[in-house]
Amino acid sequence: MTAMVERDPAAVQFVRETLSAPVTSVWPLDRVVDHLRRDATEDVVVLGPSVTDEEARAFAEHNMIHRPGLGVIRIRASVDNAVLADAFRAGMSAVVESGDATGLRNAVRRAGALARAVSESRLHAAAEPAPQGLLLTVFATKGGVGKSLVATNLAAALADQGHRVCIVDLDIHGGDVAIMLQLSPVHTLGDLSRIHGGIDVSGVQSLLTEHSDGLSVLAAPVQVGEQVAVEPTGTVLEVLKGMFDVVVVDTSGAFDEYALQALDHTDLLVLVGTLDIPALKSLKLATGTLDLLNFPRDRWRLVLNRADSKVGLSRQEFEETLGVSVTVSLPSARDVLTAVNRGETIVRANRGHQVSKTLTSFAASLVRPAAPQQLDAAVPSRRGGLRRGAHAKRVS
Repeated sequence: MTAMVERDPAAVQFVRETLSAPVTSVWPLDRVVDHLRRDATEDVVVLGPSVTDEEARAFAEHNMIHRPGLGVIRIRASVDNAVLADAFRAGMSAVVESGDATGLRNAVRRAGALARAVSESRLHAAAEPAPQGLLLTVFATKGGVGKSLVATNLAAALADQGHRVCIVDLDIHGGDVAIMLQLSPVHTLGDLSRIHGGIDVSGVQSLLTEHSDGLSVLAAPVQVGEQVAVEPTGTVLEVLKGMFDVVVVDTSGAFDEYALQALDHTDLLVLVGTLDIPALKSLKLATGTLDLLNFPRDRWRLVLNRADSKVGLSRQEFEETLGVSVTVSLPSARDVLTAVNRGETIVRANRGHQVSKTLTSFAASLVRPAAPQQLDAAVPSRRGGLRRGAHAKRVS
């Protein structure tokens, strides 16, 4: 459809006869904005001779940004190279001399075809979901088993393998990720409330701290008692999945509301335990709760830390009690604690170390099997009502 901005009825009639099609007449120029808002089918606007050069330029420049598919054609008493150059810089499709019926028909035809192509392209882009990164949540319900150690080393290993990675510390009241990576973050999750308007990429980006090439950190609050709203954290995680190839979430070690937000967006869950009865008991309770939350077991990966300890409890007994197979075992090593005390990851501090090799191989296996979209399709019921319903039943 075509609209014409012109106060001279004769000029409007000339355009209608030339195009042999309906033309909506609008005057003055400021009314065409409302007209375009009401009628999304308009793809060409013809600015008649009554519109000044300044008005035409401003209109075209505005729509080049806000409605790039709209064709803007200028009819002018005379046309020269300077006029054409100025019009094209402003984003007009064409400038036609008054009375040039052939030139006007061709200009409207080309502008309409381009507008439809742009519209179809934008619809196609909107129909295709933006690529989403993989979100890994590292979880353990007992302290001291190496949960944060596994989380930070997985993040570093994945970054070294060429992925864009962000590690999020959701242990709001006692997170160790920043100190384990020797960072002093300027902004943390505690600044989430200071983001004005909706939570978007720019807002989330302002909270991140860059650790190294390919690895960013969203740290837990550093001030004791600093509060973080629960609900926005889920939005933050979803935004991060659109920004990074892999998001690694380190949790508090409890099924708090922050952990539940993470589980709602989790593609793979990495459980961490050690060969001792308290850790086994805690993991047994955790796996039972995860079953109540309807989190599919095929998304679980179990890391057994310090697995070579001779403490009277075997890996087989561990697996049989949990009903879960150990995915990867890490040996005990003083070098690991030494790296932690230096604020380094073992996968970078000593790449030839057995723990480094094991974690690096494990990290590669996590991103290889399938994209997160495919994983989501496998069990569509994980997110939403089932998970929340189970949680409501558990805490009632």
